[in-house]
Amino acid sequence: MAWSAVLLSLLMIGIEFQLSHGVEVSISKDDKLCLYGELMVNFTVKYESVGNTTKSVEFPLPENVTTVGSSCGDKSSVLKLAFGDGHSWSVTFTNDGKTYQATNITFSYNLSDAATFPNSSLSGNLSVDINPHIADVEMDTCYLCKSKDTLQVGMVNQTLWNVLIQAFVNNGSKSEKHTTCAADTPATTAAPTTHVTSTTTPAPTTTTPAPTTTAAPAPTLPTPTVGNYMVKDVNATCLLAEFALRIGFTQDDKYVEMNFEPNGTTSSGKCGVNSSELVLTSDTITIMLSFINETNKFHLNAVNVTAKPSAGEPFSNSNSTLNLWEASLGSSYMCNAKQNYTITENLTLFTFNLHVQPFGVNNNLFSTAEDCQHAESFLVPIVVGVALGLILFVLLAYFLGRRRNMDSGYHPF
Repeated sequence: MAWSAVLLSLLMIGIEFQLSHGVEVSISKDDKLCLYGELMVNFTVKYESVGNTTKSVEFPLPENVTTVGSSCGDKSSVLKLAFGDGHSWSVTFTNDGKTYQATNITFSYNLSDAATFPNSSLSGNLSVDINPHIADVEMDTCYLCKSKDTLQVGMVNQTLWNVLIQAFVNNGSKSEKHTTCAADTPATTAAPTTHVTSTTTPAPTTTTPAPTTTAAPAPTLPTPTVGNYMVKDVNATCLLAEFALRIGFTQDDKYVEMNFEPNGTTSSGKCGVNSSELVLTSDTITIMLSFINETNKFHLNAVNVTAKPSAGEPFSNSNSTLNLWEASLGSSYMCNAKQNYTITENLTLFTFNLHVQPFGVNNNLFSTAEDCQHAESFLVPIVVGVALGLILFVLLAYFLGRRRNMDSGYHPF
């Protein structure tokens, strides 16, 4: 029995080794190191196989990769790793002069690779885009994260760990200094926090209140300014957005709200068949909005926000499992009323006069809009119909019961 346990343990370790390959790459520019990466990645992909069944396959990022397509720039760099039969994994980095972040990961996989995807009913390459949790990395330091971080989008899961990356390497030498991810930082004991939904709602009373003072509510911000944004693919506009935006976040037990100022904002992004992305950068806020196209409908599936408040440390938070702003392909999504969306327990997004179209833009114009009130307008007749149905059911039951009593000869006094 003991030998069986040992054998099973060795077998599990062997499986782990098979699925866990460390990759180390160095990218140079002008014969100087400009980007360094050392990491482990496992992929789990679901795909349709012959016979209309769904299969799942798991495989690692192998040791043998090529870096063709990688590049280094002053403000943007790309690490691209190609492997196997037509597969690739790439991450894009940007910086603001003080810190850098990974703004996007693109994983492309080849369903024609029969060894990896046996009996696939589809062929060719598919790709998914997702926002990684790598932000606020100090320049001239390496990003270090030994903990596992699983990113999920659509039919693909990507698990990263043992990550050591430095983008924008200075003077051709990898730094010995590290910016460590939050998951690797030892947790500290802190008092429970409350998710604040309004700047004027006081915190709940605790058993040990502050001695003499209470926190005053933050001043009400003016309505943010509407901005107009677009993303171009080659020469044609492929994404349109128009909205006013405010973010609210909780950090160090303090709730802060900030308006996004469109004046002086730079916009960028990219468009694809199944995913599109809008990145907006102002002096104080960077926000990435990612959209996906599924079953002839699009929706906002990921939000990544980095903010620099006037006081305190920079704030960064993201969620890549959202299902917001849904509309049919060929149309746009509109919501003129003020809306607030809970992105994470610490991040809220407020929108005003929202109008977006991430796919199928023609002639630089929005298509017919599907309004956020549209779905609600259907609720009224549905509720009324259900209520009338219940009333008719009660009346029918009453008359049937009365007639049955009369037929049996029973008459009330």
